[in-house]
Amino acid sequence: MPMNAHSSTVAIIGGGFTGAAVALHLMRQLSQQGHEANWRIVVIEPREKLGRGLAYDTLEPVHRINVPADRMSILPDEPQDFSNWLAETGILEGDPDAFSIDGAPFPARTVFGLYASSRLAPLIEAGRVEHRRTRAVKATKNSGLWTIDTEDGEPVIADIAVLAVSHPAPSLPGVLAPIRDHAGLIADATSPGALDNVQPDDRVLVVGNGLTAADVIATLKAHGHRGQIVSISRRGLRSRGHPHVTHEPYGDFLNPPSLSASQLLQRVRETVKAAVAEGLSWHPVLDAVRLQGQNIWRALPVSERRRMARHVRPFWDVHRFRIAPQVENALDRAIAEGTLSVRAASVRSAESSGDTLRISLKDRRTGQLDILDVDKVVVTTGPGHGGILGSQPLLAALAEAGHLALCPTGLGLLCDWQSHAISTSGFADETLLIAGPLARGTFGELMGLPQVSDHAVLVAGIITVLIAEQDRAHQKAVV
Repeated sequence: MPMNAHSSTVAIIGGGFTGAAVALHLMRQLSQQGHEANWRIVVIEPREKLGRGLAYDTLEPVHRINVPADRMSILPDEPQDFSNWLAETGILEGDPDAFSIDGAPFPARTVFGLYASSRLAPLIEAGRVEHRRTRAVKATKNSGLWTIDTEDGEPVIADIAVLAVSHPAPSLPGVLAPIRDHAGLIADATSPGALDNVQPDDRVLVVGNGLTAADVIATLKAHGHRGQIVSISRRGLRSRGHPHVTHEPYGDFLNPPSLSASQLLQRVRETVKAAVAEGLSWHPVLDAVRLQGQNIWRALPVSERRRMARHVRPFWDVHRFRIAPQVENALDRAIAEGTLSVRAASVRSAESSGDTLRISLKDRRTGQLDILDVDKVVVTTGPGHGGILGSQPLLAALAEAGHLALCPTGLGLLCDWQSHAISTSGFADETLLIAGPLARGTFGELMGLPQVSDHAVLVAGIITVLIAEQDRAHQKAVV
């Protein structure tokens, strides 16, 4: 190494899709600008392969990506990259069910995980990205450097740290606390093997009606479940499917931007009416909102963002996050055969009687209470973002030291528009960045994979600029 060279480290904590995408784009940008030689990229992730994470590490074949393959890519500037990989590998030849009626492929999520891993593998093999198969448990900052303690006892010293950790587990609704320790309660349906003990004739209550609930029901049906399933949510809204015919996004929500949640909602409703009058569905309108989402969110005051998160989010989620047609068909069949009912109801009380769980439900429309005896209760209420800071030791330690704070909308971690973490004292730390969905309190639309890919490019670009500045400063210091 030349006398004036130096070696510095970027540590990416979390190697699911978000962390893998940041590593990939960071190395690409550093290579383009000639800075890669002096910088080491370390991804701290206990899984064997990078890029899979919680979402794409499932081996369940009925768990499918929720949008067509041609809209899924780890490379935003190459939107057909995943589709091309599918064609090159021929991996869908053994999965005829992957295709919708119009021929669009919706592969199993594990297939997308294989693709994402394949894009990182050459960088790992060449030593350009280091994969540390361990878990980060603590991070402290001293003299401008991060010391990241890990489960394997070998700390990583880094100049820049990126938090790309996964969503927290669902928070158990307080009303279910009396059955917390009962074997029939499945508190986190996303954990591996969560449904293994559900018997074919078990009566099942699914708390939640979103994408996870749809996956749970489709999985149970695929494994021969024939008992009664009741799926509830406060409004009884079920995730919507994809249109049979796609159209270009319809509507402009930025000229001028709405300044209140009610104004935005009214604008969306009026635009849907206009679209329907032209023979379209609501789908292209919501697609336009999605594409303009971050700028829409940015224009709203924090108080209105809170209103959106509290009141509008349930409606947004079921229209924005659409289910794969294969999953939609499974739910439709279950409803038609009478083994699935979707209700607008809430749990009022829960108790156990031997192996049976007795749940009191309040119907939203009638206000009546009724008792439901079930064998299993499956919680699918989504990530417990309100408790994110206490969800894992690493985040708890960073929060205790004042490096992290919750965003005011309760949707994730507080950061600025460069994704720098903002401390409890209001200081934005340019050496600590938040990547992926946990930054959505600031960015708004940051849950779908295309948005996560775009955000990874942004984070990589921010880091590249900082690295260039540090390299220039080092060169001046040694002259």
